[in-house]
Amino acid sequence: MSDRPKTWGELKQSGYQSVPVKLEMRRNLISMLNRGVPLFPGILGYEETVVPQVVNALLSQHDMLFLGLRGQAKTRMLRMLTEFLDEALPIVAGSEIQDDPAAPISKYARDILRLQGDATPIDWIGRDERYHEKLATPDVSIADLIGEVDLIKHAEGRHLADEDVMHFGLIPRSHRGIFCMNELPDLSPKIQVGLFNVLEERDIQIRGFTIRLPLDLCLVFSANPEDYTNRGRIVTPLKDRIGSVIRTHYPLTRQLGIRIMEEQADLERENVSILIPRFMKEIVAEISRLARSSPHVNQASGVSVRMSIANIETLVSNAERRAYQHRESRAMVRPGDLFWLISSSRGKVELGLSEDTGDEDVLLMRLIEEAIKNIFDQTLSPKRFPAVVEYFSLGNTLQLDADSTVQQMLQAVDKIRVFRDQLRTLSAELEPQLAGGEVAEELQASVLELVLHSLYAHNRLNRKLSMGSVQFGE
Repeated sequence: MSDRPKTWGELKQSGYQSVPVKLEMRRNLISMLNRGVPLFPGILGYEETVVPQVVNALLSQHDMLFLGLRGQAKTRMLRMLTEFLDEALPIVAGSEIQDDPAAPISKYARDILRLQGDATPIDWIGRDERYHEKLATPDVSIADLIGEVDLIKHAEGRHLADEDVMHFGLIPRSHRGIFCMNELPDLSPKIQVGLFNVLEERDIQIRGFTIRLPLDLCLVFSANPEDYTNRGRIVTPLKDRIGSVIRTHYPLTRQLGIRIMEEQADLERENVSILIPRFMKEIVAEISRLARSSPHVNQASGVSVRMSIANIETLVSNAERRAYQHRESRAMVRPGDLFWLISSSRGKVELGLSEDTGDEDVLLMRLIEEAIKNIFDQTLSPKRFPAVVEYFSLGNTLQLDADSTVQQMLQAVDKIRVFRDQLRTLSAELEPQLAGGEVAEELQASVLELVLHSLYAHNRLNRKLSMGSVQFGE
């Protein structure tokens, strides 16, 4: 910012022209569209659904409400709207509400421009300083948002009739920028009514002062759908004043859910190399997909994408823990690790009103088992494993400890006719890039568990689970 004009006189000589914030965002959006610049980098699955709605709203210079269930990147997208602002904005130095030197609205800015004229000092602020966000809670007051008489300033000797005695709230401090109110339904109705004037007339009034501050704002909101019974409602006149309501959604496909997991989750470990077969990622994504369609889950609450992210991180961490136990430098994720996902899934699903809260773990276990079965059924069939079924039908059992080494697991199934050969073939079918390398046996152990847990899901064998081990039998 050092080479920019530092006084109002220098700024005028540079040819500066004041532009309303929504026109500024529209102008920059058009430039980005013409240059083919990604508008919301890192936001996946919204390219053909949500992003066009946002583009239309910005081109129309609308205020926006992002409406969707939790974990749908609403807040993340709202914070990315700063990319449509200019890189730097000139303000009257010292102004609390980012006054435009060409059109000052506060008494402070008007006074300093009258006294100093072209010598009025200018500050420059960046995009991020022009974005303010407030989480709506029932205790938010009009003073927080609009402003209040500051009794400390009054005690310092300023007269109550003087505008200088006012303390500005977040909305006036967002002048010439973006103000975001997260979780709008949580705001009490009387406070929502207080936003009417800001949305329609673009001004605020504080207490008994006769002043009006014509604010230049882009107002954006986020909210869960109103049928979420644990929340409040958006009062109808307020919603009527919001130009565009943008509907968000969860990933439309399992593959998209996997891409989001891969991008957002922390899957790298500094001391251990963790390998994740593709079918394991598909199972984790399938667990969340099943939760979003389960009749036992309150779908008005939603199942956040954060569930998949937390689950894949827990999966990797359990494999990492196993590697440390065996003093190994690498580990491969396997289906036995899935049963540790209960801890990272708790709280991510809200049971329906008719469900017992104590059934949460039972439901999560069922979702995990069904996800394993669904991914298995994509490419495999229980009919391919008659020797395995026969082995257990003869009364044999197989004990696998949760933290068994790869060698221990493979040796345990050597007694099952042709099963080791099948594991080599299946590994090549499911993960051809890993099957022929130095991690071939790790992959076979993972496929081994996939087959056994899936045969149980198809009622071809029995299973007894404990936190430390699993026993398969007739």
